[in-house]
Amino acid sequence: MRWVRGVVRSPWAGPGAVVLGLAVYAGLLPSAWMNAETAPYRMDVADVRPAPVAIVLGAGAWGDRPSPFLAGRLDVALRLYREGKVRVILASGDNSRRDYDEPTVMWRYLVERGVPGDRVVRDYAGFDTWDSCVRARRIFGVDRAIVVSQVFHLPRAVTLCRAAGVRATGVGHDSMDVQATTTRYGYLREGLASFKAMVDVARKPEPRFLGPREPGVRRALQGP
Repeated sequence: MRWVRGVVRSPWAGPGAVVLGLAVYAGLLPSAWMNAETAPYRMDVADVRPAPVAIVLGAGAWGDRPSPFLAGRLDVALRLYREGKVRVILASGDNSRRDYDEPTVMWRYLVERGVPGDRVVRDYAGFDTWDSCVRARRIFGVDRAIVVSQVFHLPRAVTLCRAAGVRATGVGHDSMDVQATTTRYGYLREGLASFKAMVDVARKPEPRFLGPREPGVRRALQGP
């Protein structure tokens, strides 16, 4: 340790800064890769090509109401349905407790705004993004879809759905005007979540709950 103009300078200051810089760089790599890889598959409602199904990923329910993030996603799905971009909406969320039923909150929100109830199919075991994508493919038979989430989450969501076998494009809800602070946190959180996503892409683990195939999406697509 030595003094530089009255300031103590550690001999580890230089190497420490290098290590910190490398750690930050490594932390950004997965997220940057997903952003680059999914760029051709992310667009807005006006430009996205039609697909049979919209997969709306859960984002929290407050009692019998969707959280602001989830309401934003549902509003995007509602617009996709009204503009004829999708025919069925798969509401994938958490129903791991009797007193918490995210998919039904999503279903009710869409039905109250004019979507026929039989066109909204509920997935009660969409506990995280990977589980929702795998179950969409293996349980509900979805092979092509528009994934709906927040803008900051969309690269990871599209990456995981495509890795799960769904030919997915993505449309995002820009939540900065609704919850700016939480949205900034969401962008930061994606840096950490991207590591788990890379593990999921590489290992392709089984979802927490799989279960038998569900005919709801197929029946809804066959309807008038």
